[in-house]
Amino acid sequence: MRVCLRKGCGRKYQPRRWNQHYCQDPECLRLVRRWQAARRQAERRQDEAAKAQHAEAERARRQRATSSPQPPKSAEIAAARGHAAKIFSPTTMCDRPGCHEPVAKSGRSQTRYCCCACRQAIRSVRDRERKWLLRGTFQGRRAREQEYQAARARRGKQQSDTVDATSPPPPPS
Repeated sequence: MRVCLRKGCGRKYQPRRWNQHYCQDPECLRLVRRWQAARRQAERRQDEAAKAQHAEAERARRQRATSSPQPPKSAEIAAARGHAAKIFSPTTMCDRPGCHEPVAKSGRSQTRYCCCACRQAIRSVRDRERKWLLRGTFQGRRAREQEYQAARARRGKQQSDTVDATSPPPPPS
């Protein structure tokens, strides 16, 4: 069983494929696709050619708006306009699917995630996929054996530490 990668979902599901990241709930998939579209749009907005094209289209729209008379808009319609800009922050969105938070500021390096939980969720998925892809190779089997040996050594050390802590001190001589 896996936990859905989309932030805010948290459902457990049985994957049908090794690289399935999300539960197959229609609402969850709709929100993931919406997030992906927002990311694509944010990346496109950074392209200089796209900026010039958008500016030209806006000039043409303003020109058309001034030349044709329009009925006054109701306050409700005017308030609903631009709602997408409030939902999706500009280009500094977190890299975790479904997370629309801005990335955390860091003085040392560029960050891609808004918090440690998002970074850890992505890291665990990438780690699982990396191990799955290496599983059938000699290098992967060797790495897995070393990993298991290290885990056994840690468990043995933890058990010996707990036995030492619970045993009574030796009698004084």
